[in-house]
Amino acid sequence: MQPRQTARELAVLAASQMPTSPEKLAKEQLSGMLLAVIRTLTGEVQEGLENAAAELKRGSDRLLSSETRAADVQSARAMVNEAIELTQTAINRVGTTISLPESLYLANQQEVRSYALEILTTVSKRSSEIDEMLESALEDWHLNRLARIDRDILRVAVAEIEFLGLAERIAINEAVELAKKYSDEEGHRFINGVLRRVSDRRKARSHKS
Repeated sequence: MQPRQTARELAVLAASQMPTSPEKLAKEQLSGMLLAVIRTLTGEVQEGLENAAAELKRGSDRLLSSETRAADVQSARAMVNEAIELTQTAINRVGTTISLPESLYLANQQEVRSYALEILTTVSKRSSEIDEMLESALEDWHLNRLARIDRDILRVAVAEIEFLGLAERIAINEAVELAKKYSDEEGHRFINGVLRRVSDRRKARSHKS
């Protein structure tokens, strides 16, 4: 993985655990960012396993309370399948937690730290502008109601496009790949659609000016 890809992933995963002050961010070391990432992923693993256990219990209760009616059995089967999918997602998060330190070790660590902090600082300093662009592109959604990981992926992508000079096509592709890795089944399609609309609005503004 290239240093900037590693930095981007680090920024997305660490964002919710990092200070928002640019002055405090500037003092952060790579180890602190990695710790923030591990805390984020650990929290998601725990939440995923708790949701899976709850879904499995609902399915079990549905089976025990039913009189083997086809509709009840089908509903219980759907709940168990959902529990299996949630468990698999949690297991994948564990795999990511293990593999990310290796990616950092193999990359140019100074470059990773520098670009990750540049992304996080830009998101912090330009938060109102970034969020305004995203809100206008969401169409019937509100940014603060999105899943945290989706929101952070979108913010990082817009920061890179609008303020860090990354080509739109590359930024969108990178965001979609991160969503495939960390979001739910439909997350990458949703993120692709939102960023395409952000891109369309940027082009419309540039044509007017």
